[in-house]
Amino acid sequence: MNDRLNPLRASRSAAVKAGLQHPVIDTDVHVNDYAPALEDYIQHYGGNALVDALRKALGGRFVTRNGGGKDWYQQTPEERQYHRTLRAPWWARVTRNTYDLATYTLPALLYERLAEQGSDYSVLFPNDVLSPAAAGSEFRQPLHRAINHFHADQYRKYADRLTPVAGIPLHTPQEGIEELEFAVKTLGLKVINIAGGVRRPIRAIADKYPQHEHPEITRQTGYIDFYGIDSEHDYDPFWAKVVELGVPVTTHYGSQGWTGRQSISNYMNNHIGHFADGSQAFAKALFFGGVTRRFPGLRVGLLEGGADWGAHVYAHLVDRFEKRNRTAVRNYDPAEADVELLASLFERYGADLTQGRPIDKSTLLRDSLGLSALPHSREPNESEIDDFALAGIEKVEDIRSRWVDNFYFGSEADDRTVAAAFNTRVNPLGAKINAIWSSDVGHWDVPEFTEPLAESWDLVEQGVITPADFKALVFDNPHRFYTEANPRFFEGTEVGRKLGQAAA
Repeated sequence: MNDRLNPLRASRSAAVKAGLQHPVIDTDVHVNDYAPALEDYIQHYGGNALVDALRKALGGRFVTRNGGGKDWYQQTPEERQYHRTLRAPWWARVTRNTYDLATYTLPALLYERLAEQGSDYSVLFPNDVLSPAAAGSEFRQPLHRAINHFHADQYRKYADRLTPVAGIPLHTPQEGIEELEFAVKTLGLKVINIAGGVRRPIRAIADKYPQHEHPEITRQTGYIDFYGIDSEHDYDPFWAKVVELGVPVTTHYGSQGWTGRQSISNYMNNHIGHFADGSQAFAKALFFGGVTRRFPGLRVGLLEGGADWGAHVYAHLVDRFEKRNRTAVRNYDPAEADVELLASLFERYGADLTQGRPIDKSTLLRDSLGLSALPHSREPNESEIDDFALAGIEKVEDIRSRWVDNFYFGSEADDRTVAAAFNTRVNPLGAKINAIWSSDVGHWDVPEFTEPLAESWDLVEQGVITPADFKALVFDNPHRFYTEANPRFFEGTEVGRKLGQAAA
């Protein structure tokens, strides 16, 4: 047979896999959709209008909000400056390695090559899953439903080793619940992907400048609702349904276009760290909004940002709680200052500053703290001085249980910073952060499909992580992520079969 058409071969990763005594679970594989087949499903759910909406949403990925209807490449450098047109992602898919390009588009070929990649089970993120988020409100739900149905049918025969995620819209809790139930109960999908936030208008601005009259103002203003703290909607019914149905939640939530990520010329400037920043905003909103307190069984995978940010946020949560819990924060209460003592110290040591001016005790505290340091027109109440109240944090151990237990952090194969997840000397209470192996094959990060597992093993050989850390990364943590949400997740799969053999 022509090797060019059938280049299956031994690989570094297959060699690594042969020496392991445990399965390998890949939590993040990106696949492409064959458009004619997908559009048959879109047509079924909404006719030509829905097909046009999908095409517009896909094209809209590269037309900026403020580019005058032109994409970056259609604009002159002067127009990019004038509009401040964001440099969007470009050349983001594998092309030169044509066999890999086909692998990400043909389910049968992907299934055949898993042994070459060294994995036993892969969770798939079709690149079109997030496309409906860019569509208008009347198209969001039918597009999600059609795309999820297509993926469920396309991968059903490969369910022992492959499972696609269901894309779930969350502009309102109710639409999320409706599509969650359809995806899980009707289609049989068992992992969901959500955007980590929804951009909404600031009502005070929208009332003054209605969108239909001032579309440019609407596009340039707004805020992001992260479903937790400060949301205008109560998302608890959605989280409750997620836990009830036993579904792990994942997100690829980025922050390109946010402050500091708005270069009009350089994609890498906008890209580096953006998944970590976007996911951090989402995760902190769930934590500080008390979602992880109210739903301890909720399991959330934050993909593509690495695990080191999960470790440093955990450490910063602890050190800030120790300084600003509702008791300790009184150290900074202006009412706690001894004004009489302060005045006497000024009299004794402040002659060079006061230069003979009389000391006014009624304003001395303000003057010594700075004019803007006493902004309150009234004393704050108890709920306003405890930033950890909604999260229900009474002790450091509560932070560990509501951050470390609920969140899992997708770490790519060559990410050396994953060592931070396993650094029990640095992580408070000797905790280990839940890093989960995410090959990210299908994106430009991985030019060779067969390399990621070997790249992660390279970290062991270089002394970055230990063999036990490697096992936790590629098996223990991913297995726990899925089975803590749904104990039956791996029934009927290759992972379930191998674990059954090991138990016997």
